[in-house]
Amino acid sequence: MKLLVINPNISEDVTALIESEARRSASPGTSLVVRTAGHGVEYIETRFESLIAAGAVAEIIAEHTAEPAAEDPIDGVVVAAFGDPGMPALKELADVPVVGITEAALCAAALQGHRFSIIAISDRIRPWYLDCVERFGLGGRLASIRSINETLNAIGSVQQDFKETLLALSRQAVAEDGADVVILAGAPLAGLARELRGQIPVPVVDGISAGIRIAEALVGLQCGPHRGGAFAPPPVKARKGLSENLDAALTAAQTASNAASPAK
Repeated sequence: MKLLVINPNISEDVTALIESEARRSASPGTSLVVRTAGHGVEYIETRFESLIAAGAVAEIIAEHTAEPAAEDPIDGVVVAAFGDPGMPALKELADVPVVGITEAALCAAALQGHRFSIIAISDRIRPWYLDCVERFGLGGRLASIRSINETLNAIGSVQQDFKETLLALSRQAVAEDGADVVILAGAPLAGLARELRGQIPVPVVDGISAGIRIAEALVGLQCGPHRGGAFAPPPVKARKGLSENLDAALTAAQTASNAASPAK
């Protein structure tokens, strides 16, 4: 199995955290291709920044699904930023499962408890995260979103700089908000759940590890690609200004979809 893991922001420090946790989480025999967005922002906090990141993620998916990359195909994609930039629209582009770490973490949390809390790296990020939870239909199970209310020194050192704060927020979510599960949100916190396990009295979910394991499960289920329904590839129409890879990936998806359509 070969998974493409994409960091939707431009921070190579965060990519290193993502890759480290992804490799710890992957099953034997799963190979990983880890990529960083070619344009965008250092870390994503808002809906608009997510919009920018979505295009960068689409370009990387296209690069790995268009010819000649299709000769060495990927089996699944993990979008490794909480908030899932470009999701669920990216499911329309690829023939393989595309999993965001938010949807993976929410599914993992929902299977382990009734109410969950999200621990975030900034106050500004909270409205966007709330939108994501509500989009997945889980707003009624959200106990709280708690976040760091301090200036970050560097995105790659958030775990080291605020470990005790993150631990305190997690414990407060359980004691004061009634959380049955805690989600440590965002790629900058990748791997921290392993350190804090046992120090928080409920299950702790890491989005990166959840994304990898759920992507593996979906690939293994072999449910088939979207050829119809809400996530079918976009219909054929005039377009211009797209990169060569993105244009080729769209053409391939549309051709496959049309070939699978019943004759009229």
